[in-house]
Amino acid sequence: MKAAVLTGVGRIDVRDVACESPGPREILVRVTAVGLCGTDFHIAAGHANYNRDARGRPIPLADAPQILGHEIAGVVETVGPEVRDLAPGDRVVIDQGRSCVSEARSPLCEYCASGDSHQCAWYGEHGITGLTGGLAEYLTIPAVNALRVTSDVDAAALALTEPLGCVLHAADVLSRTPARYALGKIQAVLICGAGPAGLLWVQYLRRVLGFDGLVLVSEPNATKRALAKRFGAETVDPLREDVAQLVEETTHGRRAELLIEATGSGQAFAAIPGLIRKQATVLLYGQGHAGLDLSVLTPLQFLEPTLLSPVGASGGHEADGRPSTYVQALRLIERGQVDVASLITHRYPSLDGVSRAFAGEHAAPDYVKGVVTL
Repeated sequence: MKAAVLTGVGRIDVRDVACESPGPREILVRVTAVGLCGTDFHIAAGHANYNRDARGRPIPLADAPQILGHEIAGVVETVGPEVRDLAPGDRVVIDQGRSCVSEARSPLCEYCASGDSHQCAWYGEHGITGLTGGLAEYLTIPAVNALRVTSDVDAAALALTEPLGCVLHAADVLSRTPARYALGKIQAVLICGAGPAGLLWVQYLRRVLGFDGLVLVSEPNATKRALAKRFGAETVDPLREDVAQLVEETTHGRRAELLIEATGSGQAFAAIPGLIRKQATVLLYGQGHAGLDLSVLTPLQFLEPTLLSPVGASGGHEADGRPSTYVQALRLIERGQVDVASLITHRYPSLDGVSRAFAGEHAAPDYVKGVVTL
């Protein structure tokens, strides 16, 4: 099969690779759409490598080239002999995480048993930890990692089930964490960054949770600010306005009780103490925060915030073994309650376009979300 293979930093080649035949509990999926995530761009740029050896050391791309892509939709091509609830031709979205439930381990590890499947003691992730990702013509996965699609939603939109699932998991962590400012006591939310994650957060707060307080989004890109405003947020351009002053004025001195950091920017992290109320909740959703030393934590620590750092789309499982968080995210997309299609600004109709996206097109002013379609 053809796949877009990351062979070195910034180097992606479309080449023939082996296609793994499905085992008894597995299915072979023909990939139809793959969302391009910031994690993919970080890995390709050499800023991160999550493919590790037994001692936790990164395995160089020269030794183990990677096939990225973890936001995946497709069509079932072949099923293993023990698979009864999926059939060739079924449209599916994929949970890219391999957990105890995926592998039918018994007993479950402590993390899978508690519903924290993305922290599985033996966790692996297609497109991130070295397992074959979606930027290939076919993908072999456990059948329980595939959710049947029951609507005619476009495949490109279906691929955004995974990032929406990550927001649902983070919101669940937020709702379960004892804090001074629980969701029912929050008057003002500040979201730093209106990339796909920030835009999904705005919609989730407004359209799913029904939050009617202030949602303020700080974002320098005009295209992204316009989408945030369309979804029900007030916006501020941090390059032109003093965000801390605006927050102070807009909240009548209270500042934000919940801050969602969705940029991964070190500069944004350093600004947090001036944006939040004492004992506010800070959700560290973006990753990276490079370029700063730990001294920036000192003024934040003085405020006694609740710091949360949820990762992935963890959650429990349905009776049939499917991941509950993905089920919920898929249904929100199928019902149209969360608009993911409007986030897709760039479509790449073949694997040949992948290198163009990674070469820098994702930094274009009009870029919000790219999806590869096959």
